[in-house]
Amino acid sequence: MLWAGTIPGGLFRSDDHGDSWVLNRALWDRPERAEWGGGGYDAPGIHSVMVDPRDSRHVTVGISCGGVWQTADGGATWRVTADGMEADYMPPERRGEPNAQDPHRVVQCAANPDVLWTQHHCAIFRSTDGAEHWRRIEAQPSSFGFAVAVHPHEPDTAWFVPAVKDACRIPVDGRFVVTRTRDGGRSFESLSNGLPSAPAYDLVYRHGLAVDDSGTRLAMASTTGGLWTSGDGGDNWQMVSAHLPPVYCVSFG
Repeated sequence: MLWAGTIPGGLFRSDDHGDSWVLNRALWDRPERAEWGGGGYDAPGIHSVMVDPRDSRHVTVGISCGGVWQTADGGATWRVTADGMEADYMPPERRGEPNAQDPHRVVQCAANPDVLWTQHHCAIFRSTDGAEHWRRIEAQPSSFGFAVAVHPHEPDTAWFVPAVKDACRIPVDGRFVVTRTRDGGRSFESLSNGLPSAPAYDLVYRHGLAVDDSGTRLAMASTTGGLWTSGDGGDNWQMVSAHLPPVYCVSFG
């Protein structure tokens, strides 16, 4: 079974190794879809699709300005699970509305699938109960960004790439860093050894940061065509290329 998320907010499923695809009408036809706003100039897009390794029928998806949705029956029915998220860009009385939430990227810990991390437009959010409830986390130099990666074996460890929110999508104060937490978001380290020195203008898109199955090797690429790898969990980075086109996605095979 394969899943593919698209813009505008379409979720497709393949049961024949990708030879053919079918739109998931159950999610597409939800009445809440009319409230999905998208982000910036984009229509609402399904950018994160996570299949529970314990049960392939249990799938979680992240939707830009559409919240976080789950199915427990392979896509026959869906429900929104964004309780605790806050959309600061909405009027105060609507900030908690699940369909107004703008998760930029959602990831799930392979070893503990009940732990999920979200890089949201307004903050970092973490769930320890399978996305039922979310806890807001603030970090320095910024809680805004697009990318997040979670350690496959240590659910308290995650990486982020902070940026200036809204005004200009560049590193805060021109300092390009990766932030890492090892204690579930109670504290963060700022990692920059081997990354470009200030002033830097790199932005890492939502799929531009990845961690391998060991949890020690990372890859990261930016809008300015830079590509870096780390072999020690982000403590040190090595530039692979400085002259690629803007990179939208990196992954390990």
